Parts: sequence; structure tokens; C-alpha cells
Amino acid sequence: MQRRDFIKQASLGLAAATPLIAQAQSQPAAPPPAPVAGSPTIKWRLASSFPKSLDTIYGAAEVLTQRIAELTDGKFEIRVFAGGEIVPAFGVLDAAQQNTVECCHTCGYYYHGKNKAFSIDTAIPFGLNARQMNGWYYYGDGLTLSREFFAKYSLINFPGGNTGTQMGGWFRKEVKTLDDLKGLKMRIPGFGAEVFSALGAVPQALPGGEIYPALERGAIDAAEWVGPYDDEKLGFYKVAKFYYYPGWWEPGPQISFYVNKEQWEKLPKTYQAAFEVAAMEANLRMLAAYDAKNPPAMQRLVQNGTQLKRYPDDVMKAAYEAAEKIYAEESAKNPDFKKLYDSLRTFQQLSDIWLSLPEEAMANFMQAQMRVKK
Repeated sequence: MQRRDFIKQASLGLAAATPLIAQAQSQPAAPPPAPVAGSPTIKWRLASSFPKSLDTIYGAAEVLTQRIAELTDGKFEIRVFAGGEIVPAFGVLDAAQQNTVECCHTCGYYYHGKNKAFSIDTAIPFGLNARQMNGWYYYGDGLTLSREFFAKYSLINFPGGNTGTQMGGWFRKEVKTLDDLKGLKMRIPGFGAEVFSALGAVPQALPGGEIYPALERGAIDAAEWVGPYDDEKLGFYKVAKFYYYPGWWEPGPQISFYVNKEQWEKLPKTYQAAFEVAAMEANLRMLAAYDAKNPPAMQRLVQNGTQLKRYPDDVMKAAYEAAEKIYAEESAKNPDFKKLYDSLRTFQQLSDIWLSLPEEAMANFMQAQMRVKK
């Protein structure tokens, strides 16, 4: 679709929607229901995939539990356990599914080997950014379709955070061309791992707490995690000086709360409402926190000798082509993946055109002005 056609259609759609928008604005949003006298005391356990040291990504679970306690007068208590405390970091989804714990906080793409449709709940290469993920989940088909999928695993899912577009990883040696990826051992999960494998690299799956020692002793040549704030905390700049961007395999990675479906259905409606409200707040707060913490962290990393590098064009192009081939092959054999993927791409097609109009134009103008002031 050409831009002028999109703008014309968007104008007609806005005109048609105006009465509905006015009607919606005239009706104030209903507050969450207050706890009913005599509500039961319920105690749950939440297993996180993340260590406590990563306060922002781990902290989203604490935002959830604290807000739920406040909304239920302390009667619905959820205790958070860091990765490895009661369940291995990559075992939390299975624990929630099997009712070993009532819920967990993790990334869907950690379970890529179980069903590749899990990865769509977090991020896919060249997929949606954070704003688009929220749009697709809350106002598109994302939440409905993903819940149909997770119900097959006795789970119900809630968006529980987003890091925004991530950086592209730490490398011990500079990547100048596509050939430099041949044989390179890199920590990376999900479809990103499949794409790097197609480009000749050797992907490794490691929890966050194991990345630094593996990079330090040379067991891996490169690693990706999140972005400046968390990567600085994990100390990657001490053992790898080349920091690449963009993280094309994680343009808007969503972290999720997964709740055992049987346990969810036992909750009083007021407690379910409290959970939903708290999850949405955790989702919002994580992204806002990273947007505030990443810029100064990036400055510190550069001051400590980190060299910022953009992925070469041949790498970006080859990665995109490899990803498209992988998606086509998976869609042909996995109906769970195809259903989610087709919806995501349909949403993204229009969303990318829209964002490229005001957002990209404004960002490019302001960056130019900032450079002039320097």
C-alpha cells in the first residue's frame, strides 16, 4: 500500500470512527472492583527467570505483587522467587503449567524448542516494536490469539514488561562483514538463534547469570542480553569491547506473566481484576524504566571504552532474508505459529507505515537539531 493511499484510507476511517470515539470518551472508565468483605486470604508463588541483580526486569514481578497486595488489602499475596531459587531459570513455565508454582515471569522465546509459537509472545526478528506489541495485544488480536495458544498448555498469559528495542550484543572481535559470523559462538535464544545459525554462527542458550563467565573464559565469542543498563550491570564491557546495534531480532521483546489456568479460575473476580491491573502497570513501568536508565548507562559504557558498532548492511540484509525463509517454513508446518504470525504481520504492515510518518520524521528532525547545537 502506498503512503498516499494509506493516508486517504486512514482519513476516511477516522471520520467514520469519530462518533464512536466521542461516545467512548463520554463514558468514564470503571474503577477496578473493591475487595469484598470476607474475601479469602490467598498465597501464591511466582517463579522468575531473572536474577534479583537485574532490578528492572526482575522488578516487574515485584511491581505486580506489591500492587496486588494493595488492591486486595493484603489478602492476595504473591511471593516472588528469583531464577534458580526454587525452579531453574528456564523451567519456570513448565512449573506454572504443572502447578508446581501458581505463576511465573519469563520470556516466551525461552521455550522455543517446545513450540516456536511461544517466541511470538516475546519477539521475532524484524517484528513489532514495544508500542506495536502493546497495540497488537491490547487492541488487536494479539491477546485473544495468544490466549487460545497458551490455553493448550493450561496457562493464561499477561503482558508483563518490555525492554524496548534491544542492542545487538557484545563481541570480542569486530564484525566487519557477513563472513565474520562464520563459526562464531554466540549466546542468543529463539528465532534469533535460528537466523544466526543460518548465517554460519553457532548459537548457545544460556541464562543471564551464566553469560559473563562464559564470555570471560572464551566459551562463547559474543552474547546478547538486553541493553546498556542491564548489560552494564552484568559487566560485559569488561570482557568484550564491541557493542553492536540494532538488536534486529528483538525490536520490542515482551516479558510475560504466565498463570496456571486452573488456579486462575479459582480466584475471586476481584482478585483477577487486581492481577490484570497490576500486570498492565508492570508492563508500562518496565519500558518507562528502561527508557530512563539506558541513556546514562550508554554514556558510562562509552566512557569505559566500549566501542559502538552498527551491524554491516550485508549482515542486516542476510538476516532479514533468512528470517523470512524460516517463517515461511514454520508457517507451512505449524498452525499455531501461522495463526499468530499472520495476525502480527497484518498488524505490522499498517503500523509501520503509520509510525514512519509522524514518529520517524520527528525523530530525524530532532536528531539533526541536536547535532547542530553541539
